Amino acid sequence: MSSASVLLIGSQVEPLRELGAALSERGLSCRTAAAGDLSSLKLSSTSLDLVLVAAQTNSDGPAFEALTRKIRAEKRVPLIALLAGENLDDLDPGTYMDDFVIKPWNPDEVVARVKRILRHRTGLGRGECITCGDLVIDLDNCEVTVSGHLATLTFREYELLKFLARNRGRVFTRDSLLNEVWGYDYYGGDRTVDVHIRRLRGKIEDSTHVFIETVRNIGYRFKKDS
Repeated sequence: MSSASVLLIGSQVEPLRELGAALSERGLSCRTAAAGDLSSLKLSSTSLDLVLVAAQTNSDGPAFEALTRKIRAEKRVPLIALLAGENLDDLDPGTYMDDFVIKPWNPDEVVARVKRILRHRTGLGRGECITCGDLVIDLDNCEVTVSGHLATLTFREYELLKFLARNRGRVFTRDSLLNEVWGYDYYGGDRTVDVHIRRLRGKIEDSTHVFIETVRNIGYRFKKDS
């Protein structure tokens, strides 16, 4: 984990440099960039394990989701949002982030969240695939295909699908999914799960493929006969 490569990006670079220096002291390899420099970074060809994106003031809010979408389009890596407290009221739990930390950003907390996400991302491969009919989850490459076609999932969508598919036929409440997949009482509650399930279904299901079932008044399950 000490070699994990992390990019910090936001509208105000100096506070991010200070945070990056503290994270480097704790074993992460950190680079810092201004949000406006993203186009010159060539993320798709850059070795990178995780991105920290900062919404440091209220005025950053409207541009935050556009920035995270752009990062996702160029690099499929986990994304942690660094937020000011006032940004919480406008936070969309369905946005393209996998975790968040509230300002003042405690370096030890940030490192702990980075390590947890990367441990989940890299620790479960070993050549294993989960096959459910036409759906294949390649754990080594963190890729999902349906009838041979690649489904482009966010990190959290992938983790949610993997968890449900590993427990095929078992019903999970929204709270239990928050605990198992997000790992703590995530801001946004039930809406977070519903948004991620809806987006996941839109990427892996069609008229001939149905994998996830809604269990009325309870939660969700992956179809046992998939």
